[in-house]
Amino acid sequence: MRKFLIGVATLAAAAATIAAPAASTTVAAAQGLSFRPLSYNTNGYNWGGYAATGSGFTSVSASWTEANATCNSTNDLYAPWVGIDGYGSSSVEQTGVATDCSSGSAVHQAWYEMYPANPVYLSVSSYPVAAGDKIAASVTYAGSNKYTLKLTNSTRSWTYSTSKTLSASRASAEVIIESPTGAYPNFGTLNFTSAMVNGKSLGSVNPVALDPSNGAYEARTSALGSSGTSFSDTYLRE
Repeated sequence: MRKFLIGVATLAAAAATIAAPAASTTVAAAQGLSFRPLSYNTNGYNWGGYAATGSGFTSVSASWTEANATCNSTNDLYAPWVGIDGYGSSSVEQTGVATDCSSGSAVHQAWYEMYPANPVYLSVSSYPVAAGDKIAASVTYAGSNKYTLKLTNSTRSWTYSTSKTLSASRASAEVIIESPTGAYPNFGTLNFTSAMVNGKSLGSVNPVALDPSNGAYEARTSALGSSGTSFSDTYLRE
């Protein structure tokens, strides 16, 4: 697995909004694929995790440790992310970390997306991610069709935050793993923690469990933990 060893200084104002850096053309952006609403994914194993449904969702957040993934093929691509919309709607406001195998080895890259706009991949030199890094992600509705998307890598002491505008239904909120190609690398088990929706535990909003457990490259979603804020997705290949 490629490791990024470029040092990054701690940002003085970690939560401040900063300009989006140019997308890299050598890593995850190379596949040119969007992390899309569930209705656009024809394969049953594109999404795993949990989706809360209803109306008026204003925030979603979760944390995870970036998995040490092994590529099965150059088609493998997946990402853990959090977002609003996407389950039963045609837009998604989301942010997470993509693991891309198009180079032949797993490469991790932070990104956000205001679908149907294309995903924006963050510079790997300014915002590096590697297996074992502690990631926290959130999407917050700020009113007047404005969303704040925030991603923090506490292991490497950086935070990226951006505010974007999109007219959307806010009819769902998700903590998800997704493979746009339908081909997951072997990521072992990825544990989500501190999963919250509208300031409450994910479990308190009776979310729908999404289990991508069919096809050649599989993942299995666990039940929620007793606190309603944790669950895991585990790679399976049959």
